[in-house]
Amino acid sequence: MKSILLSMFFACAALSPVMAAEVKQLSETAPMDLKDVRIVLKTNKSALSYQPGEEMIYTFTLDTGKNQPGNWKFVYNRRGDDNKTFSGTAPVDKPLVIKTSLAKPGFVSINVYLRDAKGKNVYYQAKKGSRKRAIVYYAGTAVQPETLTDCGEPADFDAFWAKQLKRLSEVPFNVEKKLVKETKNGYIYAMSCPALGPRPATWFMTIPKNAKAKSLPIHVQFYGYGAHKQGAPSSIHQKRISIFVNAHGQKLMQDAKYYKEFFQSIRSKRYNYAFNPEENKNPETAFFYGMALRNLRAIQVTKKCLEWNGKDLIVAGGSQGGLQTMWAAALDPDVTEAYPYITWCCDLAGTTKKQRISGGWRIPYVAGLDYFDAVFMAKRIKKAKVVIRRAGLGDYVCPPSGLAISYRNLATPNKTIRWYQGSDHGTVQKGAEIVTWTTAKKK
Repeated sequence: MKSILLSMFFACAALSPVMAAEVKQLSETAPMDLKDVRIVLKTNKSALSYQPGEEMIYTFTLDTGKNQPGNWKFVYNRRGDDNKTFSGTAPVDKPLVIKTSLAKPGFVSINVYLRDAKGKNVYYQAKKGSRKRAIVYYAGTAVQPETLTDCGEPADFDAFWAKQLKRLSEVPFNVEKKLVKETKNGYIYAMSCPALGPRPATWFMTIPKNAKAKSLPIHVQFYGYGAHKQGAPSSIHQKRISIFVNAHGQKLMQDAKYYKEFFQSIRSKRYNYAFNPEENKNPETAFFYGMALRNLRAIQVTKKCLEWNGKDLIVAGGSQGGLQTMWAAALDPDVTEAYPYITWCCDLAGTTKKQRISGGWRIPYVAGLDYFDAVFMAKRIKKAKVVIRRAGLGDYVCPPSGLAISYRNLATPNKTIRWYQGSDHGTVQKGAEIVTWTTAKKK
């Protein structure tokens, strides 16, 4: 659970223009004890069940809990994959009803904010020192989302990755293994091994004490976007080998000066890592290239552990970690289970080629990115069980259209996706509708 929350935290460091404006407004006001105040949504049908041209009716109400309502108003805006928009304001003392439709398969996004008399967001702080949160609802509905298709993959996609895997196999397994801590329950190690790209694969690994040969599954954890030091795990799972892979190939357990210089070094001119379109034109110079192959190398080394049972290999992560999870499941046939959520970089070409809506934290599309896009990786996942733990209908850091295509493209016979109404990239609305698609057989 701790790793999931960390992934969500670092993924949320990236905000869309709307969300960024929100943060600016939050900084201009003072915290209020309004943690019981929330916006509630009901739709006239299940969120993903609409047909072309069918009326979508959103009804928003304000639940003030034990609080007296202030001098507030609703402010809303509508966007959609039809590129139509509208916005407005409404009083909070009666339901806000918004009616719209979509003539073709795709998604509609309606965001409703609680604003004060000065037009600033009303927000709460759950406890002193905690993060300020706007009272907002990021709603979504869709027309036939299960029919959405990708924009077409490179003709040499498989040849490209076969070439890279062959090159990776030729890099020596010069493994560095350092004991970080021994406890009564097991061992924590800092690991490093050369891979392709400018830096080695680095990761932490935990193994329980007295584990027998060929007795344990491997669990791989990937993390969300961020330039931050990766700390050692604080506990040791007793029923598995756990590894925590570093996306950047940073050295582990270094001083503050090292990390400051390291994260500056992986920027590219004015761009944060992975965002430079000139680098991304050629997949072999893209930041994701080294990241993907470091991931695979960390897994390859871990599979050499005598304690691995040789059968169970589980990968998981959210946002950027969800993207890495899809890479691993597509490129390593030994992966048996994959648990991505709010997966980043699905259908990167969709906004450019099919005018699908997206948020601001999105890598500028160039064709070289297609080799890393999760919707194309999904087609190569043929055996592993895949559970997309969360897809937010209000998440436009990782737009729902891309998640829908990613799910459709999964070639495995055992796949599941859970859609959360009102969920943006970092939050889940209490009591909101959850829609599950699955091909898994009921037990």
